[in-house]
Parts: sequence; structure tokens; C-alpha cells
Amino acid sequence: MVRRRDANTLSPTLPPGGREQDAFAARLVAWQRAHGRHALPWQNTRDPYRIWLSEIMLQQTQVATVLGYYDRFLASFPTVQSLAAASDDAVMAHWAGLGYYSRARNLHKAAKQIVEMHGGEFPQSVEALADLPGIGRSTAAAIAAFAFDVIAPILDGNVKRVVARHAGIEGFPGASAVEKQLWSAAESRLPLRSTDMVAYTQGIMDLGASLCAKSNPRCDQCPIAADCVARLSARIDEIPAAKPSKKIPHRSQRYLLVTHGETVLLVKRPPTGIWGGLWCLPELHAEMGDSEVSALVSVQFAIKKHGSIEPAAELEHAFTHFKLTLQPIRMTAIALDSRAAEPGAMWLPLADIANAALPKPISTILRRLLD
Repeated sequence: MVRRRDANTLSPTLPPGGREQDAFAARLVAWQRAHGRHALPWQNTRDPYRIWLSEIMLQQTQVATVLGYYDRFLASFPTVQSLAAASDDAVMAHWAGLGYYSRARNLHKAAKQIVEMHGGEFPQSVEALADLPGIGRSTAAAIAAFAFDVIAPILDGNVKRVVARHAGIEGFPGASAVEKQLWSAAESRLPLRSTDMVAYTQGIMDLGASLCAKSNPRCDQCPIAADCVARLSARIDEIPAAKPSKKIPHRSQRYLLVTHGETVLLVKRPPTGIWGGLWCLPELHAEMGDSEVSALVSVQFAIKKHGSIEPAAELEHAFTHFKLTLQPIRMTAIALDSRAAEPGAMWLPLADIANAALPKPISTILRRLLD
């Protein structure tokens, strides 16, 4: 169990040589305070809400991308209570374009749980934080360290590389046996003083993002190079091992791009899966002909009369596990039936594209209409 420790308590998880191991942490802490990042908007705060938001946004997303989203999100949802009270559409609209949309859904769910089950106060233990939706062991430890000085290891992608090289742990970090070794090594390198945890946690992140880069690491400037196993054994380019190669599949999907005046037809996607909970163009089966498309828009979207059906410019988009070719089919609705379209459909004013909860590639397609 991870627990808070005062400055004079030896960590029970450290081996007998723990005070020697603490030299690793001391070097890293000193380096971070002198050379690490200090000006990011989520630094120099102990507010667990702001720290949590930054950690979720930074998952699989670069700092430069997160900066603008972070400030805009906080401007609309400055507290966990305001986020919990927000609508799904409002939350997704602020996340649109950032990708990995399950993060936003889990963020919203977790905010509601914090308000409803914890009285609006963030739990302080790693275990309790990890019980919240979308928070794993490493993210929970980062929040606990930055907000509450809890001594617990983190192990994101960059940190795995630092630990693997310093400890000489071979193999692909995503393999369960290798990851188990990495957690143990990360635990044994923690500082002894809780007051060092903010600098230590930020430092090991900064080191992995800068000097201990995947390619061309700057070992001559690294504060832990003196006893780095990978460097001493001339295996810095071999550790950690690369992910086994796998062919990325390719898919194609037709989308119906229907405009009516200065509006465009959108449908809401299911809450789970790709682009879950966002507004999107209606999907079409690959084999559907023009007559079948006409029947579909009449029945589902109450389009009484429309113009010709023409293909529009395709768009390529890459997901983590596959590539997608979006194939829009353009149509102009001339007259609408008096009955309402099916639930989950709406006509969005083109002027509101920038503020709608749209997947980035769909937003790109719609922006072409305005060019």
C-alpha cells in the first residue's frame, strides 16, 4: 500500500541500500530544480483538480498541443463542481480536436463521482484516485505526488525509458513481465523525503522528455549517467526494446454531407467507440446507391427533396491502431418534411462549427464548406 511518509522515515519499499538509492533521487531533484520545466500552467499549483486535468490531457498528447486546450477548459470549468454540473455536449465540445475522447468521458464521470461520493474533495491516496474513471496507477501517483506529496512511483512512456536504461532492463516496456520489473525499479528509486516528490516526479518526466530521448540522448548532460547501466554497457540504443512491428490496417468509410441553407446535417455518435458522444456526419454503407441514399435521408432525416448526389474530396486520418479514409458524399437538401428527423440528428449552423463537439476530421471537412 502506498502511504505518505515524513522526511525522517525510511521507505519500507526500498532495499537495505535505500539511502544509497536515494542518491539517484537527490541527483534528479537537484537537476530538475536547476534545469527542469517550471513555467507550465499546471505547475506551481497544489490544486488537485488542475493537476488531474493536466495529467489526463497529457496522456498520449504533447505539451504544446495541450497548452491551449487546458486554459480554455479551465475558463469554462474552473472547478470540479462546475465540470460535474456541465452537460456531456459542453464537455465534449471543449475536448474536440484533442483526440482520445474516452478521456473526456471519463473525466466527466470522475468529476461527478468526486462531487457525489467524496463531497467535492479529491481523495489523497493512490488507491482511491485509481478507483476513479480514467485514472490508472501512474496517473494516480502523479496526482498524489504533485498535490499531496505522496511517495509513489510513476511510469509513463518517457519514465519507462529512463528507468529501463538506468536499471538495464531489457525488452519491450509494454510487455507485462518487463513492466513488472520497471515498477519495481521505479519504486526502489523514489526519494526518502515527501518534500522532494514534486521536483522528483517532474524531474523524471522532464529527463525522459529531454536528455533521455528515444534517439540521440544527451548522456553527457544527464544527472544520472554515472551509474546508468545502458550507458555503461554501451546499450543505450538497445534499451528499451522497440515495440514489435505490426502492420496498421486501413479502412474506408463513406459519410453523408448534407447542407440545407446555412446548416449541415449531423448525427450524434454512440457514447462508446470511435468519437464516442461527438456529433458526426451520417455514415453510409459502401454498397449503397443513390436511390438507397435518397430513401435513407427521406425516412431518417425528413428530407423531402434534394439535389444531385456528388462525391466530395476525401480526407485521410490516422488513429492509433488504424488509418481511415473519409469519403464524403455531398447533397443539398431543397425541402424538408414537416415531421421531425429521427432522435439524435440536428441541423448545425455552419457558423457554429468552431464551437461544436466535432471530431477533428469532420470539422476539417465542414470547414471546407466555408472556404
